[in-house]
Amino acid sequence: MRVTIAEVARRARVSKTTVSRVLNNKADVDAATAIRVREVIAATGYIPSAGAVGLARGVTRTVGMLVPGLTWPWMGEVLQGVADVVEAKGYGLLLSTANRGADSLGEFSRQVSAKAFDGLLLVEPPDAVRHLRVLHDSGLPVVVIDDRGRRPAFPSVGTDNRQGGATAARHLLDTGRTRLATVTGPRDFGCTSDRLTGFRDVIREAGLLLDPNLIIEGDFTSESGEAAILQLLATSPPFDAVFAHNDLTAAGVLAGLRKAGRAVPEDVAVVGFDDIPLAAHTQPPLTTIRQPLREMGEAAARQLLDRLGGAPQPDEPLIVPTSLVVRESTQETVSAADNGRFREESPR
Repeated sequence: MRVTIAEVARRARVSKTTVSRVLNNKADVDAATAIRVREVIAATGYIPSAGAVGLARGVTRTVGMLVPGLTWPWMGEVLQGVADVVEAKGYGLLLSTANRGADSLGEFSRQVSAKAFDGLLLVEPPDAVRHLRVLHDSGLPVVVIDDRGRRPAFPSVGTDNRQGGATAARHLLDTGRTRLATVTGPRDFGCTSDRLTGFRDVIREAGLLLDPNLIIEGDFTSESGEAAILQLLATSPPFDAVFAHNDLTAAGVLAGLRKAGRAVPEDVAVVGFDDIPLAAHTQPPLTTIRQPLREMGEAAARQLLDRLGGAPQPDEPLIVPTSLVVRESTQETVSAADNGRFREESPR
């Protein structure tokens, strides 16, 4: 049977509190008592619970992570980046989702109250920012992995959405496209505004106009992308390129174009955003703006562990650059060498 702290205390003729103090090298235990306790520990082979020692020290060596859900197509890459850094530093990862709304957040709050983790990584769920700001202000280190561009009051790691939109426009113009359409994300997301602004700015700099009739709002799903492109084809002026604000939307755009008998890229070129695994396997494979998802997870985890180690809170969000990945949805033929040549890193 496993030796317990109570058995060690009984054999050493001390309290369990004293055994705990010895394990945590507290200075208020006299030397003779400490020696006796350590001799019993050695004789019995007692192995203290890492969790119990952590709680006694006021730390758990565990990082919490709250995400909206695990079905988001890019969530796996973010999680892998977080896990790589956290595990390498000897920390555990306690993952929670907000799938069940208020019930999920209630369970998460109980974990916070029980001090189940030392700091929190957050992929922002809806309606949780106010609650989490209170936790942060009360001393819980929080770092946000922020795809939506909301830039909350605590430290965050995000991507350069405006530059990504600009890169998409520049690439389409470089391939000779002049009548550009876009299927955006939800209008209340910061990333939607940033991607559209960067896209529009480059078009304006080229002396062209982004026709308001060629801008249509989607919701980041493939269904909205297909519906949007069929609506544009039916009611809008002609266009020869589409920038979709994420890859799922772009996959829907490709499906809608096929349904309408339009060839890609001969009739219409298509660019997405994210570079999720699906992007390389659409028909045709999708040119996209790569959002460095694993790197974002790694950067956020490093920032949180630095905070736990005593580093000051950064003053500004950490912005990780995007890059352009060219595939057949904008180029009729792309060799491996061409893909390397067309990969464009955004400025830091």
